[in-house]
Amino acid sequence: MTAKITDDIKKEIETLVKDLNYHCYRYYVLDSPVISDAEYDRLYRHLKELEEKYIYVLPDSPTQRVGAPALEKFDKVKHKEPMLSLDNAFSYDEVRDFDKRIKKLLGSDEDIEYTVEPKYDGLAMELTYRNGLLLRASTRGDGNEGEDVTQNIKTIKSVPLKIERTGKIPEELDIRGEVYIDLDEFETLNKQREQKGEALFANPRNAAAGSVRQLDPSITTTRRLHLACYGIGAHKGINFKTQSELVLWLKESRFPIPAKIETVKGIDKVIDVIVQIEKERQSFAFETDGAVIKVNDLGLQQKLGVKTREPRWAMAYKFQAHQGTTKILEIQGSVGRTGVITPFAVFEPVQIGGVTVSRSTLHNWDEIERK
Repeated sequence: MTAKITDDIKKEIETLVKDLNYHCYRYYVLDSPVISDAEYDRLYRHLKELEEKYIYVLPDSPTQRVGAPALEKFDKVKHKEPMLSLDNAFSYDEVRDFDKRIKKLLGSDEDIEYTVEPKYDGLAMELTYRNGLLLRASTRGDGNEGEDVTQNIKTIKSVPLKIERTGKIPEELDIRGEVYIDLDEFETLNKQREQKGEALFANPRNAAAGSVRQLDPSITTTRRLHLACYGIGAHKGINFKTQSELVLWLKESRFPIPAKIETVKGIDKVIDVIVQIEKERQSFAFETDGAVIKVNDLGLQQKLGVKTREPRWAMAYKFQAHQGTTKILEIQGSVGRTGVITPFAVFEPVQIGGVTVSRSTLHNWDEIERK
């Protein structure tokens, strides 16, 4: 029999939810906890006991991050606004050409203000909030339609289940970001898979995507995934003038944002920031394969518009791929659940992009035999 709930018990549960979500934010987003793990666990257990006793569970309760049943398949989700990809630049000359095109389209010779940030090598994601509550999370898919991975994304501790901030909460807000896995976690995950005789993930992006697209959320929750939010899609009840203002709002609303964002004027300063990001690349905990450049003024973004699949106001500068030299010791094969054999190479350990690599999948068996 369910115990009768009082206003005091309701208030206690609501306070516990608010406090625990704050401590999640401090731990997973700011990396600056103010209570011990033991104290967090004690508060969490107390909340769970109260919820079970009084059957009073708030939608943003941290207990709702895990425990959903496995799915048979992912439902399709149509994006209100397309999730676009980015044009790539592979040289600074191409970055300068990008700036020239923008000036030509705007009919101006004045320096443009840009934001520059690391390009996360992960899985693009859209978080749909309605009246401040997380309603759905979906993959980019083909840009117009993705897959509903809400239960899996809820297991990521840095993802707010509710927008927490003073002032007006937007009625509708679709937040765009990238789900990724840290390099250390990627290395640990592959070691675990190696011990189990499972196929290795080829790279951190592959690991993040495979973790998000698990039909069983209990598997996803064992993977230490992260999210970096960098933009919005459809929205109602909120407006921004610049990209930098938007990102600041996300930060103040407890959303995790990219590790480094610079706002600069003029393409020469953009290139200076790109050079700096590439220098710092090895120190990042995550895999980055480039830098993203965006026109800061959202009004100008609107004026510049989009091409078929890419915005005219943004571009990704791609770094050269990490390389290393090692010696192959042997070539083996891993048999998957369906009987498909995946060849992989075992070689002397080598540092690639901050990860110690000693095995790698070999995707093209015919090419390997030829050599």
